[in-house]
Amino acid sequence: MVKEVSGQELDRLVTEEKKTLICDFWAPWCGPCRMLGPVMEGLSETFQERAEFVKVNVDDNGDLAASLGIFSIPAVFIFEDGEVKAQTVGFLPEEEMRAWIEENL
Repeated sequence: MVKEVSGQELDRLVTEEKKTLICDFWAPWCGPCRMLGPVMEGLSETFQERAEFVKVNVDDNGDLAASLGIFSIPAVFIFEDGEVKAQTVGFLPEEEMRAWIEENL
């Protein structure tokens, strides 16, 4: 399951979480974001032993999005050891997103 978190909670998870953290930055009005949501839900089950999946609404957390340089959504970031390890922008079909996650875990 992909848990929605605030920017403050994401900061805490990035620094404290022992697992790799995969974060979907999205907004409710964004069509590609709504298409990516179910893909991320499915992949969260596939990779649940290796990563924690969360999502952050950029409308509610604009300062965080700006600090990460997010100007286009959906944007998916992989955080590891408190740092951004990889990022992708735009909708990716499930097979492509799975391959991208796999190569970055």
